[in-house]
Amino acid sequence: MTGDAAPLVMLHGWALNLRVFDDLIVRLQASSGTAPHGGTRSLLRLDLPGHGRASEPPALYGGDPEGAWDLGAVADHLLAQLPPRCALLGWSLGAKITLEIAARAPERIERSVLLCATPRFAQSADWPYGTPTAVLGAFADHLARDQRRTVREFLDLQVRGSANAEATLAALQAALQAQGECPPDTLRRAARMLHTVDQRPRLALVQAPTLVIAGEYDRLVHPEASRALAALLPHGEYAMIPRAGHAPFLSHADEVVELIRSRLSAAT
Repeated sequence: MTGDAAPLVMLHGWALNLRVFDDLIVRLQASSGTAPHGGTRSLLRLDLPGHGRASEPPALYGGDPEGAWDLGAVADHLLAQLPPRCALLGWSLGAKITLEIAARAPERIERSVLLCATPRFAQSADWPYGTPTAVLGAFADHLARDQRRTVREFLDLQVRGSANAEATLAALQAALQAQGECPPDTLRRAARMLHTVDQRPRLALVQAPTLVIAGEYDRLVHPEASRALAALLPHGEYAMIPRAGHAPFLSHADEVVELIRSRLSAAT
C-alpha cells in the first residue's frame, strides 16, 4: 500500500514479533480509504528491541542485565526508526510503547490505534482493572524457571474464551516460529517494565486521536481497563469486539480492519 499520507507503523506485543501482523497487512492492503480523502498509506512494522531480529541496546535497561526496560528509552529508540510523521498501531506491550511515543513526540503522531491496551498492568487501590501483584510475581517466577513453557502458556491465555481460538493460536505460534524466539533475558526485562509502569500521569500529553480496541473475553487486559484508558485520553475513543480475546486482529480480523480503516481514513 503506497501513497502520500503518513505511514501506519505497527508495534507488536510481548514475546512476539512483526510477523504477527502478516494477515492484518494483507487485509489492510486489500481495503481502500485508509487515508484522508480516500488515499492510501504505506504500512510499516517494527520488531521491538530484542524481539524477532531486532537488537536490544543495553542503554534500554541501564546496562543492568537484571534490570527492567526504561519505557522512555525504549520509546526514544523506536522514535529514531519512525518516519518524521506517522500513524501508530500498537498491540499490548506495543500499545504501551505507542502511548509513550505519542506523549513524547505529539507533533510526529497523526493518530493512533491501540489494541488490548492498559496504562497499568498491576492492580492497585485506585486501579481495580489490573492483575494482582501476587499473580504478576508468580508469572515472573515461572518465566525464570521455564521460559518456553511460560511463553507457550502465555499464548494459550491470549486466545482463551475467544471465538476462533484454535486458528488464532496457530497464527501466534507461526509468527513466533517465523521470526525466532525472544531471548529469556529480554522477556524478563520487558516483563519487569510492564509490571511496574503506570502511564496514567502521561496520558494528558497524548494529543493524537486514539482508538482503543478491546476484546470482550481478553484474559490479559480487562476490557474495562481499555475503556478507562480511552476515557483518560484527551481524544480517546473506545470500541469492544464481542467474543474476542487478546488478539482480536487475528480472531476477528474483519471487524478490526473495518474499525482501523474507518478511523484512519478520517481527516485529522
